[in-house]
Amino acid sequence: QVQLVESGGGLVQPGGSLRLSCATSGLDLDDYAIGWFRQAPGKEREGVSCIRRSENLKYYGDSVKGRFTVSADTEKDTIYLQMDRLRPDDTAVYFCAAAWALGSSWKRLDKYNYWGQGTQVTVSS
Repeated sequence: QVQLVESGGGLVQPGGSLRLSCATSGLDLDDYAIGWFRQAPGKEREGVSCIRRSENLKYYGDSVKGRFTVSADTEKDTIYLQMDRLRPDDTAVYFCAAAWALGSSWKRLDKYNYWGQGTQVTVSS
């Protein structure tokens, strides 16, 4: 049984940092791409980042490039999203998801087979 569990969300001031974790079980990180998505109230879910560990590929959305960093710890079966220089418009529920056959369309929600329950990130002074 595949499970994805996000953690690390919270309240942070603008300019601050958070590190999100996505603990995986029941899958091999060499076989799956792991994506990070976020959804703000009243908005569509959007792709934030994606890692394909076996191919050493990482992708980022335009709004987070240079501020967020995705990484993998295969010993812990965990994917991290380091978020720096956070802004109020980064406020959202953040989800991780696993895709078996991603292709090049890492932002497409329908490409992902499994989803976590999400963790809230609030950036506010």
